[in-house]
Amino acid sequence: MATKVVDLRSDTVTKPSEAMRAAMAAADVDDDVLGADPTACRFEAEMARIMGKEAALFVPSGTMANLISVLAHCDARGSEVILGDDSHVHVYEHGGISTLGGVHPRTVPNNPDGTMDVDRIVAAIRSTDGALYYPTTRLICLENTHGNSGGKCLTVEYTDKVGEVAKAHGLKLHIDGARIFNASVALGVPVDRLVRAADSVSVCLSKGIGAPVGSVIVGSKAFIQKAKILRKTLGGGMRQVGVLCAAAEVGVRDTLGKLADDHRKAKVLAEMD
Repeated sequence: MATKVVDLRSDTVTKPSEAMRAAMAAADVDDDVLGADPTACRFEAEMARIMGKEAALFVPSGTMANLISVLAHCDARGSEVILGDDSHVHVYEHGGISTLGGVHPRTVPNNPDGTMDVDRIVAAIRSTDGALYYPTTRLICLENTHGNSGGKCLTVEYTDKVGEVAKAHGLKLHIDGARIFNASVALGVPVDRLVRAADSVSVCLSKGIGAPVGSVIVGSKAFIQKAKILRKTLGGGMRQVGVLCAAAEVGVRDTLGKLADDHRKAKVLAEMD
């Protein structure tokens, strides 16, 4: 009897389903760099609707999604972003925000639940009185779910509170939402409500959604226009990208409703000796 191996290294190792492969083969495509790929345009519009934002942009990876988002908000070199010391952007993305964007990371300790103390976030915001000496704070980044905290979910109440801090100080809020749909399901909060306070959100398509490639960024129309230019600058513009968006469409349609069962199974496995 053949042995079947179940690979649990990560949700990123899943293979495209037969439905995804069929959708990819049948996708109506055109040149997306020219904004003409109908499948990409349709998928981006649907993701913007689901997330409760004005517009969306497909990008090759989550790392690029976060990099573009930070650079779009911090468009002056020497800007500063406040983020967790154990966040994916700070730990696992090769320092791209500083290497490529000249953006300075100001870290705040992540708590075991993935949050940062709000009073510490406030304390980390630079005073304009020190503009001669300090970087200019422009952005706060959250991560939901928080990977290095074991996938802890940030509540809507916490996210709203950080959003209020950002707004009160004239800052933007970006959420690294690689697994934001998992957080939405686990918390029982609609995803558009969970990210309402955010100016931008990155969403990975190749994790819980199960697509083979890609992420999307959502935000205002003006933000996405800046993001599109940065995507091209970073080499992320692709031509007949509808082939990839078609697979992601199937994942969103067929997989999101199964996430609660994924969580149940993961809990069973975690509790096994």
